[in-house]
Amino acid sequence: MDHQDFLAERFEQHRSRLNSVAYRMLGSLSEAEDAVQEAWLRLTRTDDTSIDDLAAWLTTVVGRICLDMLRSRTSRREDPFPDQAPERLPDPVVTAAEPAGPEQQAELADTVGYAMLVVLQQLAPAERLAFVLHDMFAVPFEEIAPVVERSVPATRQLASRGRRRVKDSSVEPDPDPVAQRMAVDAFLSAARGGDTDALLSMLDPDLELRNDDGVHPLRVLSGAARIARSAIGFHRAFGPIEAVPVLVNGAAGLLDMTGGKPRALSSYTISGGKVRHFDIISDPERLAALLPADLTD
Repeated sequence: MDHQDFLAERFEQHRSRLNSVAYRMLGSLSEAEDAVQEAWLRLTRTDDTSIDDLAAWLTTVVGRICLDMLRSRTSRREDPFPDQAPERLPDPVVTAAEPAGPEQQAELADTVGYAMLVVLQQLAPAERLAFVLHDMFAVPFEEIAPVVERSVPATRQLASRGRRRVKDSSVEPDPDPVAQRMAVDAFLSAARGGDTDALLSMLDPDLELRNDDGVHPLRVLSGAARIARSAIGFHRAFGPIEAVPVLVNGAAGLLDMTGGKPRALSSYTISGGKVRHFDIISDPERLAALLPADLTD
């Protein structure tokens, strides 16, 4: 084995972790792959004998690449305020409702919750990097500080601000997948049956529904009553839908396959038996590119 092959083998040992870092940073599966590939190219142009800890080196390099990509996104926006709503929902990781085997189960166990990804989108790029690398991947602040070009205390503050925002916006989902599925099925049944009281009983009063159709800016509907009326109105207007149970980032979701083609993907965060987060991607072209073949064949 020559040195290049040996280096490639070592890199592959870290690819899964690097993909996880990039996905949490970017919320895009394709951009995450691009970031990891760029890290490999940078490694091939570096004297690897000077790298003491390859895992740490690669993690910070991927973080720096992702930070540059996030800053580039912000600079292209016409109204780049960090607190404004994201233009689109992050890419979901969609799998069959029943994981096929141990390998898929292990992959799902390492998947960040979809609601968390939505919250991460609302952080400023440097906050996101400091929070993701430190809190999710245990990278020391001393290694993060040069990436964000801040002092170590300032980097701690970045992570702290990100942590507070995540804590304020996040809920702990119910861990039982059976309970999650029961809640989602009950939501669908109540919407189909036009049972407003049943819907309201399972929706958090401050629930927000985010709908990404790929055409308009992200549509946000607030309040359990409005969302209940919207859900019932949708089912009355469009009739029965073919709702396929799926997992969205490891949590119970539904895929609308009416007409044999993916029409909408619904992601739910269930906590305390109630729907706390509700996100819909209704861009058929995007879904066709993201969904695994075994769900759409």
